[in-house]
Amino acid sequence: MSDFPVLKKIRLNLARTKEYPQGSARHGYEFTAPLDDTGHIDAGLWKKTRDQCRVRRFWGSEEEEVGHLIHRPGGSWAFHYDIDGDDDDEAGYRFGAHAFSPGEYVSIKDEDGELHTFQVVTVQSV
Repeated sequence: MSDFPVLKKIRLNLARTKEYPQGSARHGYEFTAPLDDTGHIDAGLWKKTRDQCRVRRFWGSEEEEVGHLIHRPGGSWAFHYDIDGDDDDEAGYRFGAHAFSPGEYVSIKDEDGELHTFQVVTVQSV
């Protein structure tokens, strides 16, 4: 049994785009977050498990990036990678309002400010 039964590993694959009309399993994110019974990120439980709330960004042939899920002032969520440097965070668009359930869609604004849509592929207990 996990020490953190509420934590879920969520995989997001790039949804259909002009460049990838079928979407892409080679572009996306895997992250760990505490979800409530409706599939929403639980901010209270995140505070208790924040060290376990990690993210892995995979983007084709680019080097993978590993970081943390962070809760920003004002309530928004983002992926933060570069602890010491000046990389911008990647912001989850309305992550607090979205249910993370297979088949659902979410959007993430990358460090260049471009908004990409992703499909929730899997949600598994950690």
